[in-house]
Amino acid sequence: MTTVKIKRLGHLGDGIADGPIYVPAALPGEVVTGTLDGEHLRDPKIDTPSENRVKPPCSHAKSCGGCQLQHASDVFVSDWKRDVVRQALAAHGIAVDLEPPITSPAKSRRRATFSVKRTKKGALAGFHMKASDTIISVPNCQLLHPELTAALPMVEALGVLGASRKGELSALVTRTDTGLDVTVTGGKEMDVALHQALSDLARDYDLARIAWDDDIALQRRAPVLRLGPADLTPPPGAFLQATREGEAALIDAVKQALTGVKRVADLFAGCGTFALPLAQDAMVHAVEGDRDMTNALDHAWRNAEGLKRITHEVRDLFRNPLQPEELAKCDGVVIDPPRAGAAAQVAELARSSVPRIAHVSCNPATFARDTATLIRAGYDVEWIRVVDQFRWSTHVELVALLRRNN
Repeated sequence: MTTVKIKRLGHLGDGIADGPIYVPAALPGEVVTGTLDGEHLRDPKIDTPSENRVKPPCSHAKSCGGCQLQHASDVFVSDWKRDVVRQALAAHGIAVDLEPPITSPAKSRRRATFSVKRTKKGALAGFHMKASDTIISVPNCQLLHPELTAALPMVEALGVLGASRKGELSALVTRTDTGLDVTVTGGKEMDVALHQALSDLARDYDLARIAWDDDIALQRRAPVLRLGPADLTPPPGAFLQATREGEAALIDAVKQALTGVKRVADLFAGCGTFALPLAQDAMVHAVEGDRDMTNALDHAWRNAEGLKRITHEVRDLFRNPLQPEELAKCDGVVIDPPRAGAAAQVAELARSSVPRIAHVSCNPATFARDTATLIRAGYDVEWIRVVDQFRWSTHVELVALLRRNN
């Protein structure tokens, strides 16, 4: 047996002792004993618990792999996530005062991807266990909105109808204003019998839509999400913010950053999370690499009242970023890239004369890298707002206002 003292929390949520030695579910300051297996301490026992250790609120916390930090107090997690951002910035010589994160409440996740396998008696739906392919049911999940938790029997029924004996079916379930929207991947090939069975299931569970792989199998009514004054029907499986509260915090920060701006370029625009609310006060040019998402954005804009003009463009901003001359007509930009960041597009923004940039990010490391590029080009960071919509996870999001100083 090996005894170690935890020095810090890693970015994946493990406690880290000198070595380094990684200890799951351990917190800084704790003394832990376990079996050393390479760099990992297996079967750890907490000898001296941290004052920040709490009883996990969820009965599935020890087995489910969905949350990493339920054993830590809310105050500790909030401070740790703020430090993750601070340390990422410090690595590039950037120092900005950060307020505590805006955290989404428990039971607020409006979408989840359930894993489903056939069993001898039916099907089992839930999440994978920690570091395992084994699926466990999560009827008492404290993260999901109650309507998603209540959908587990529906997802299991989907598995009975559409999962193969050996394969694993995946069901992305989204709570919309008009009902549940379900996107299934990894199931059987569609045929007449399966289509009829899905139609019956959608009626029995009052589903809005079911998509099967790349095709909409049936739609009883459009799944709608409200963004500003617009009603958006996203394409199946499209990227959406995980909680309404998190989405609202991000939108509020972006709108604050671009107050008074008249022409905005929305880069990596998705279905219009920012473009539609911003169009209440500014003309917006939305650029996104997925045509289905730009079509959904355009449809929402055309059927809304009181919005200024939104134009859109399908474009791969990694390979073909907007150039400074294309950005010259804009007095504001919002950029919300994926986790890899947007090095190519940021390099062109750095050469532009855009006065203000609202930079949204889900990865503090790539955010700090890209922000450092903009600072070297003459931008100042006025403020950064940290948003924690993935409660009890290691995930961190943020919005920053950068203003050109020359």
